[in-house]
Amino acid sequence: MVLILTLTKLNKHSRISLKQCTKRGKGRFSLCVMSLTNLLINKFIPNHENKNDPAVREKFGVLSGVVGILCNVVISIGKFFVGIATSSIAVSADAFNNISDAVSSVITLICFKTSGNPADKDHPFGHGRIEYISGLIVSVAIIFTGVEFTKSSIEKVFDPEPVSSGFVPILILLLSLFVKLWLGLFNKKAGAMINSAAMKATAFDSILDCVITLTILVGMLITYCTGVSIDAYTGVVVALFIIFTGVSMIKETINPLLGQAPDDETIKTINEIVLSYPDVLGIHELLVHNYGPGRSAVSFHAEMPANKNIMELHEEIEDIEKKLKNKFGYSAIIHMDPVVTDDEHVVDMKEKLSKIIKLVHKNAQIYDLRIIPGNQPTLIFHISVPYYIIQKDSEIKSAVELSIKALDPKYKCIIEIDRIYFESQPLNK
Repeated sequence: MVLILTLTKLNKHSRISLKQCTKRGKGRFSLCVMSLTNLLINKFIPNHENKNDPAVREKFGVLSGVVGILCNVVISIGKFFVGIATSSIAVSADAFNNISDAVSSVITLICFKTSGNPADKDHPFGHGRIEYISGLIVSVAIIFTGVEFTKSSIEKVFDPEPVSSGFVPILILLLSLFVKLWLGLFNKKAGAMINSAAMKATAFDSILDCVITLTILVGMLITYCTGVSIDAYTGVVVALFIIFTGVSMIKETINPLLGQAPDDETIKTINEIVLSYPDVLGIHELLVHNYGPGRSAVSFHAEMPANKNIMELHEEIEDIEKKLKNKFGYSAIIHMDPVVTDDEHVVDMKEKLSKIIKLVHKNAQIYDLRIIPGNQPTLIFHISVPYYIIQKDSEIKSAVELSIKALDPKYKCIIEIDRIYFESQPLNK
């Protein structure tokens, strides 16, 4: 009631009122969802458009945590009394599931507050990864709850107890279903706005809770209409859903902790931004370091003409760093590699070597080519190859050297192999 009264009071400032929502026909629930969601975000996070700001992320996390605690506590209290009144193991399991969700919201709230702390001596890149850790803790707690209720439900299958049902318990579960659905959609939108793995996991959990409650409702309706109790079996289904939720959330949160590769779209956009500059001939050794949502750093080598003014090239590099900062919020570190473009011998040799290394892999590239003249000229260059190529670096070197010897036996080679850790390799012009 407190939550409903609060939202009703706050909604006076919204363009779409609760009263208007209830009068709409088709799509009125989705309209109410959007109204309440936008209302809360606009009211408590007025500068929510600045999603790369750690302070804004913290506000989103705090709002999500507080709303989650209020909703889940109210729902779990209602389900707890329904479970007692009906002797339903399925409803009791769902009530404890919502209690664990409230605890998860508390953990998320604490971790968002902590992740917003500034960098310090021991953590020079901030505390952003705590957000991933919070999601992992929540996931483990959910799996533990699911396992415990799986045991209890299986025991009820072999030793059933009479379960009662009625209009009031069904009504309470139906109301909790709509509250959970709104909570899931709220966290889904907020999580998408700031790209938060923890909030997306919470949204996914809430949507699955709706499926769980709907399953229980169907079971209670069957009991109410036929007198046949399927409560223990429904309890098993609910418990398995809880375990599935926990496992899915672990996958979402553990990958960034282990060092997840950036998505292809991000790599593609970085390539497009950098290669849009006329003096950038190519990029390589691109790395994106994730220190938590909104706290990433990118580094790479930019190939630029060796015969151009060094100060002008430096200005161009700085402009690229600023553009990446504005686009992604990344701190960019760019190393400039001078490339000889006015020496026909070097240009011709690079073309020949590029064809040779394509035999290693279609995405392999050559860079940093230098030729030291003499009776036995030396070719010094790097080859970038995808990480999943099974050949050892030494085998790749040997194959390339043999091909070069077949091209001209007088050449000596010094080759370095660099592994690329994502599919979308940086491109060259």
